Amino acid sequence: MRRARSGAAAKPRGQKRFGASRAPAAAASAPGADRARRPAGQAGGGSRAAARQPSAKRRPQSSPRAQEAGAGEPPPEPPLPPPPPAAPSASELDLGEQRERWETFQKRQRLSFEGAAKLLLDTYEYQGLVKHTGGCHCGAVRFEVWASADLHIFDCNCSICKKKQNRHFIVPASRFKLLKGAESITTYTFNTHKAQHTFCKRCGVQSFYSPRSNPGGFGIAPHCLDEGTVRSVVVEEFNGSDWEKAMKEHKTIKSMSKE
Repeated sequence: MRRARSGAAAKPRGQKRFGASRAPAAAASAPGADRARRPAGQAGGGSRAAARQPSAKRRPQSSPRAQEAGAGEPPPEPPLPPPPPAAPSASELDLGEQRERWETFQKRQRLSFEGAAKLLLDTYEYQGLVKHTGGCHCGAVRFEVWASADLHIFDCNCSICKKKQNRHFIVPASRFKLLKGAESITTYTFNTHKAQHTFCKRCGVQSFYSPRSNPGGFGIAPHCLDEGTVRSVVVEEFNGSDWEKAMKEHKTIKSMSKE
């Protein structure tokens, strides 16, 4: 009786052991179990797999300016300004029979087309006048002025002209040209502030100014002109100490700055 119980009890134990030992092998060999494990493994290592992805698959992020310009391209450059028009030449003008004469004149005077035209216009418009040049003592201020070779000089005795010996002749503003030194000029005014007493900051010389009698013109100091263009000088005294009365009595001084 004891042997029968022991044999019957041993059989179930052997089945349990057989089933337990066969279960892992069957699960490993079954294709369904293999498929079931793959998604689980992929899900568990998803972050590692994503980290191993090549960087080429990532899309570059563009800046807001690039997105506004479109397609990540840089904004277009502004168009360049058009070039300035070229100066006309003698061949572009209808000079007729005077073409050869004009070109010969340019070569002889060694002038550009514009320079030759300016010379002829100045000679025609300023008939009877000569071009004077001058400036201050240090050379910072230089100018040119078209006026007669025979100068009519005013010697004023007003408070400021008397102190600085301001003898000058008057010309229209169109006949005066400042060649250099605008940044070197300073101005003194007083009383009515109509007269603009300009002088060089460096050497203090007044070579020209805008007089109260002719605010639309210039008063030029004859002693500041370069030598060689003045033929004669006539000096007229002007009673600037009684300025209002002197201006009423004088017949021509008011019109000396007019064309």
